[in-house]
Amino acid sequence: MDFYCLAQRLVIEVDGSQHAERTAHDEERTKWLERCGERLLRFWNNEVLTNVEGVAHGILEALENPHLNPPPPGEEVNRYGLGTW
Repeated sequence: MDFYCLAQRLVIEVDGSQHAERTAHDEERTKWLERCGERLLRFWNNEVLTNVEGVAHGILEALENPHLNPPPPGEEVNRYGLGTW
């Protein structure tokens, strides 16, 4: 995770070119984060560098919309993954 907003359970990843070769790994990680009740936004490095306003708009839009994938009832996510405290 490059950035994380705990209050909104929003993960932001900024990916470099190495991620073009790791799509299967990234997809698995995204699925795991979603199962944990997190939302994930993924941007390319180039996009962040050349379209800051567009990236900021995407983040703000995600923050304004309610979380559609909360963790399962009775479950909390801790820093080590899904599990109850």
